[in-house]
Amino acid sequence: MLKNPDGTRRALAGVAVMLALMVILATPAMAVTNGKLDGNNHPYVGLMVAKNSSGTPLWRCSGTLMSPIVFLTAGHCTEAPAATAEIWFDADVESGIPGNGYPNTGQASGTVHTHPNYDPDAFYVRDLGVVILNAPVAMAQYGAVPTQDQLDVYATKRGQSKAWFTAVGYGLQQSFPDAASWKEHNVRVRMYATPKLNQINGGIVGDFSLLLSNNAHSGGTCFGDSGGPNFLFATNTVAGVTSFGLNGNCAGTGGVFRIDRSWSLKFIDDAMDGTVGDDYTGGP
Repeated sequence: MLKNPDGTRRALAGVAVMLALMVILATPAMAVTNGKLDGNNHPYVGLMVAKNSSGTPLWRCSGTLMSPIVFLTAGHCTEAPAATAEIWFDADVESGIPGNGYPNTGQASGTVHTHPNYDPDAFYVRDLGVVILNAPVAMAQYGAVPTQDQLDVYATKRGQSKAWFTAVGYGLQQSFPDAASWKEHNVRVRMYATPKLNQINGGIVGDFSLLLSNNAHSGGTCFGDSGGPNFLFATNTVAGVTSFGLNGNCAGTGGVFRIDRSWSLKFIDDAMDGTVGDDYTGGP
């Protein structure tokens, strides 16, 4: 994985892969492509800013509060040099700046942990991380984990209305080529889209990821949505976290790291019971 001068992260996975991740100080992100304002539909989805051990803001991502102290996101959002994270749960973080403390002091903060089998040179294989919060955040509802291998049933339903997701995040509305357009659309607002399933259990996604649609009809994800949830249908069950894209235009398809595999569920379970980074030795 390479860090480019503009602060975005890029990687190669057989084909050119563009992560939906933005560095906080260089190129702020915007919102879910062709999406709609989320409002209070998903209050447990937050905007995260990773910080290094010196407290310097590094980049921002999206994620889901799965319990009062566990915030789920992507592994490339929690990887080194990230050490801690600040999180905001307002639907419109933008309008609260600077009074809301962005990007230095969030509504919640904690320590980051990355899946032990995460490899920055092949991030998409185990692209999972968590933030363990320093203090609990009480909400009426949290994100929920799927059952093991729950998504396999949709292998015969690709492209059908029976296989759709709700992608939520604080990333780009579109990928813009010029600085003026970028600044014009620079908003830290939670949005959602409803992409369809294009690929599962094969192709370039193996048994660990999904490819979802990203077009004007269904919407999709872009820079800054990394780590954000892709809920199964309109439920609060997180099928996977936004992981990568196949081009720099945030169009065509979007890559999602699925969390219904045993190695992901074990990692999340350890985070829930407070043993993440302690007794977990990895998975397949």
